[in-house]
Amino acid sequence: MSHFKAPPKKNLGQHFLTDRRYIDMIVLAVDPQPGDRLVEIGPGQGAITFPLLRRHGELTVIEFDRDLITPLMEASEGVGRLTVIHKDVLQVDFSKLAADDGQHHGRQIRLVGNLPYNISSPILFHALEHAAAVRDMHFMLQKEVVDRMAAGPGSKVFGRLSVMLQAYCTVTSLFDVPPGAFRPPPKVDSAVVRLVPLPSAEVGISDPALFERVVRDAFGQRRKTLRNALQQVCSGADIEAAGLRPDARAEQLEVAEFKHLANHLAALPPAA
Repeated sequence: MSHFKAPPKKNLGQHFLTDRRYIDMIVLAVDPQPGDRLVEIGPGQGAITFPLLRRHGELTVIEFDRDLITPLMEASEGVGRLTVIHKDVLQVDFSKLAADDGQHHGRQIRLVGNLPYNISSPILFHALEHAAAVRDMHFMLQKEVVDRMAAGPGSKVFGRLSVMLQAYCTVTSLFDVPPGAFRPPPKVDSAVVRLVPLPSAEVGISDPALFERVVRDAFGQRRKTLRNALQQVCSGADIEAAGLRPDARAEQLEVAEFKHLANHLAALPPAA
C-alpha cells in the first residue's frame, strides 16, 4: 500500500500530491544515499513518504495532524522503518534531532517536504536557525515563493526572503508542479526548490541579528533609498563608509553587499 485516503483539512492548508510523475521527480532530486538521515515535514497521506521509505529503508516524519499518524504507521508496515514525531514543526529542534541519532553521532539531517503554504516562510527561517545540523532541504512550495527565494538583485520579486535565504544557503529552483498534480488542486502553481546551507565560514556574518535588521529595514519600504530606509540603524555616512551608495535601493544590492554593510556596522564603536 503506497498511501491512504484522508480528507484534506482546509485549516491546515493541506493539498496532497497525487501525480506519480512529480512524486518520482522529487525522489530523484533528493536522491537518498546509504547512511543519509532523511526527515520529512508534513507527510500528509504519504505520497513522498512511501517512495522515499521504499528507496531508503528508514525515514523520520514530522506530522502535526494527529489523525494521520496511525494510518501512516500502519501503511509503513513492511515498507521500512518509519519514525513519527507528532509535533508542530516550528517546535522541533533540528539540531537536537541530528545530535540524537543513536547510530551516528551528530549526523546532519536532510529535510524534505511539501510545505503548507500558509506557514512556509516561518518553517524556512526555523530551518535556517539550525543550518549547521542540516545538509540540504528539498521543499515544494508555492511557485511565487520559490521565485522570491531564488531571485537575484534587480528582479521585481527580489526581497527580504531572497537575501535572508541566499545569505545562508545556495538556493536552486528545480522544477514547477501544476495544480492538477494535487488533491484538491490549489489555486496556484507550485515549485520544488533545493537549499544547501553554506559552511559557517562561508556565511561570513558577524552579527546575525543586526544583519537581519538591516535586511528587514532596507526592504521595509521598497521605494525608499537605503539612507531613508535604514535611518533607525545607521547614517548615510555609515553606508558610504561601507562602500555603498546611500541613494541606492535595497533591490539593487547583491547579497554580499548586505553582508558587507551589516559587518561594517557591527564593527563600529558603540555611539557614546
